[in-house]
Amino acid sequence: MNSRFIRSISSSRCDGKTEHEMNNGDEKSSKYPFVSILSMSGGDGHNSYSTNSLLQRRVLSMTKPILVKNTKEMINNLDFPECIKLADLGCSSGQNTFMVMSDIVNTINTLCEERTKNPPEIDCFLNDLSGNDFNTTFKFITFFKDMLTSKIPCFISGVPGSFYSRLFPRKSLHFTHSNYSLHYLSKVPDGLDKNKTSVYITGSSPISEHKAYLNQFQTDFTTFLRMRSEEMVSSGRMVLTLLGRKTLDDPFYRDCCHYWTLLSQSLCDLVSEGLVSASKVKSFNVPFFDPNGEEMTEIIRNEGSFMINDLETHVFDLGYSSEDHGLQSDRAKVGEKEANCIRAVVETMLIAHFGDSINIDILFEKYAHHVSQHASCKNKTSVSLVVSLIRK
Repeated sequence: MNSRFIRSISSSRCDGKTEHEMNNGDEKSSKYPFVSILSMSGGDGHNSYSTNSLLQRRVLSMTKPILVKNTKEMINNLDFPECIKLADLGCSSGQNTFMVMSDIVNTINTLCEERTKNPPEIDCFLNDLSGNDFNTTFKFITFFKDMLTSKIPCFISGVPGSFYSRLFPRKSLHFTHSNYSLHYLSKVPDGLDKNKTSVYITGSSPISEHKAYLNQFQTDFTTFLRMRSEEMVSSGRMVLTLLGRKTLDDPFYRDCCHYWTLLSQSLCDLVSEGLVSASKVKSFNVPFFDPNGEEMTEIIRNEGSFMINDLETHVFDLGYSSEDHGLQSDRAKVGEKEANCIRAVVETMLIAHFGDSINIDILFEKYAHHVSQHASCKNKTSVSLVVSLIRK
């Protein structure tokens, strides 16, 4: 098993901006410098993403049928090429990215055996921002090798850079995958209300705030599609999974146990106890948008480079709703697990914004408490959107 590290941070975008300019050039005006270092908590410790990404692992299992289906169709339509290039965009740290790659590689190998074709050589590109902990990811190469059903030649590469920029040569990729990454925006939208204590859209948000988030998502996702359209071969496939919402009539509604709602409540707790300044909390917004299926479809069709092959909506569940919530100790355990999951995702952003002025441990103790109070919440608006695309 071969591995190498490719540095592509200064790759050019179609609008003439480099990835560095895209991530940093707008930060002075948007005043959200933490966006450029948006990455999950590294390492393999108690609070790391690698340790607390069971949710993402379950999502990968859920989307495997679409992944396998599109891999088979791609191989057949491209008539079994001698070399196949795969990319996982927003791979983060830990073993999850290798679960995806092994599923694709094993599907290719099985199909080659069924059709008595020689297996291709396979390039596996793992992409995330330059602040990502690639070292922890590469520690799982042996895990990846053990998951393969054959000794098909595979080459593993790390590709640091924003997926809102060009990352690969033109017409080089055959299959692109991204799991729970595209709901993160390239920047926090401009023009948000500066006198609020919520980190994201709520029922009390002005309509201009929803429009700002939607416009930023439309810009970013269109850019993502345009970049991939240049990099992918005709009939190449993409399988994308991101957090979305199922509310169609009210774009502002988020349920009482929504993860950003609970984070806002936890930050307000710290303010009321004098543990963090209100002004700091009011100036913190997450670079995130949870589209519905119709918004996704409209952007894909307007960009025009890809055809929608599959579009599915799955229930979003952190996985603890099936546990017994009858006892206070059980609810506390549920709260702690969800708090660890969210902390692994957002801690880097929080530290970049608040610095030493916030105690992360206390914040997520508050978060765990709020989760425990809503442990039996059933009216959830969040969903997982899964879309597979074919390059025209």
